[in-house]
Amino acid sequence: MKNLLEDLKINISSKIFIKDPETSELGKKIIENSIILIDEIGFDNFTFKKLGQKIGSNESSIYRYFESKHKLLLYLTSWYWGRVEFKLVFATNGISNPKKKLEKALQITTEEVTIDNNNPHINEVILNKIIICEFSKSYLTKEVDEENKEGYFLIYKRIINRIVEMVIAVNPEYPTPRSLVSTVIEGALHQHFLKTHFKTITDCNDKTTPTNFFTSLVLKQIS
Repeated sequence: MKNLLEDLKINISSKIFIKDPETSELGKKIIENSIILIDEIGFDNFTFKKLGQKIGSNESSIYRYFESKHKLLLYLTSWYWGRVEFKLVFATNGISNPKKKLEKALQITTEEVTIDNNNPHINEVILNKIIICEFSKSYLTKEVDEENKEGYFLIYKRIINRIVEMVIAVNPEYPTPRSLVSTVIEGALHQHFLKTHFKTITDCNDKTTPTNFFTSLVLKQIS
């Protein structure tokens, strides 16, 4: 599994970038250091000028890869969900029991990333922290409908629909599987945020994880 993840190529819409950052050492350096810098100062304070200073390159060189920091965030979030989708498909492919398959899918999509799979230029642990804090900024924009038409969120939506199919396999009569699954995926990010920053308004902690909570919620809801 580890070796497969190391060699995995995530297919991200070419409309998100000007030049594929995976095709050059500078591009990979941009991705690697943008993750580190966004984690350090937050997306709102992140600029290409600051990134250029960090990597020792002109700001203009970054614009040759991405037209804006929003597009860079879309790239990072697409890469993250592409990685999650691969793990999801790989981990559930051999499970025939519908309930166990759903449980494994919920684990994959709601758990906190604690181990980096040694991708040379993308620290998955740090990227997971960024997704928890910043993912909503990739779509809470005036341009969301147009970007959705362009397929920018295709990987994320595909993950949700994969799990929707698993919910239906467990209970074909359940009336609102899409609403349930999309709430779970978004809610898991929110609960991870709360257990780190607003501990007094969540029951999630190191013992009761968001995965525990949402797995229990889904199974009770669809039973």
